[in-house]
Amino acid sequence: MGADPLVALLAACAQSDRAAFEQLYRQTSAKLFGVALRIVRQEDLAEEVLQDCYIRIWNRAGDYREGLAAPMTWMASIVRNRSLDWLRRANPEVIDVDGEIIERVASDGEGPLAALERLQDGAALAHCLRELEAKQRQAILLAFHDGLSHSELANHLREPLGTVKTWVRRGLAKLKACLGARPGS
Repeated sequence: MGADPLVALLAACAQSDRAAFEQLYRQTSAKLFGVALRIVRQEDLAEEVLQDCYIRIWNRAGDYREGLAAPMTWMASIVRNRSLDWLRRANPEVIDVDGEIIERVASDGEGPLAALERLQDGAALAHCLRELEAKQRQAILLAFHDGLSHSELANHLREPLGTVKTWVRRGLAKLKACLGARPGS
């Protein structure tokens, strides 16, 4: 087993050890709730997603492979994927008798110009990310998309903490320069 105590807890969960699962939950639920909340943006929905994810973690603990990902990364990917699934699933038909929903949507939604600017910004970011060195790009994407801290990145990438911090810092500086040099910036 590795130095990460979560590895041992997942292995125990794979053997149906309820006490280990309770400890795993206590040690990881706050962070995983944060991952779900960032994606679904509603506390009640994030709680539902998280409950569903812990059932998945319990049932799939035996599938975890230490050499492929850190335990927190593995669990966060389950939460992220499940959160995205919840957002994509079809919403049941909602009856809007007094027009309140239409009124709220009409006044709060972004307009076509804002949507176009957002898409252009996304394309510019994707272009600039492709310009980075592979290790810088991977570190930045794991940090911002998966919410990994510098120490979690170092653990996940199996690199020294200082090296990972340098990759992130230099990569962000290159992104800033690239985005600043884009037309219309």
